[in-house]
Amino acid sequence: MPSGQNVQGGKAFGLLKEQQRQKLEEINQEYLEDQKYRDEEGLAEKLEGLKNKYAEFDLTDEGEIDMMGMKRMMEKLGVPKTHLELKKMMVEVTGDSSTTTINYRDFVKMMLGKRSAVLKLILIFEDKANGAPCKPDGPPPKRDIASLP
Repeated sequence: MPSGQNVQGGKAFGLLKEQQRQKLEEINQEYLEDQKYRDEEGLAEKLEGLKNKYAEFDLTDEGEIDMMGMKRMMEKLGVPKTHLELKKMMVEVTGDSSTTTINYRDFVKMMLGKRSAVLKLILIFEDKANGAPCKPDGPPPKRDIASLP
């Protein structure tokens, strides 16, 4: 691990995430003022949701989702991808075959764009899955003989 990297959480991490969200909010403001997206229904709410989702998966806090961030996202969604599949998704989003990161502008363009991207579909399904009840945490409850089949 590099010695210059601050891995401390808590207050410093909270301030860093707040700065990141402010930067993303400035980019969101550009989209709200852009004529191309004026007819988009519920644009402000969509951009707010995209900002939160992007900040969650931006592991480096450099304004980009890198390959490991994408890998984490796919694993969290229950659809782990190989390195080659992740690379293909990034090329689809950015249009650049040499890139290993997705910046916020590419992310928003992909999510608001009309073309159907793999990542867009996965994120939509994640939102639907969030409404489903999740598994309980912790050890299973104790059972007695009467409850056995």
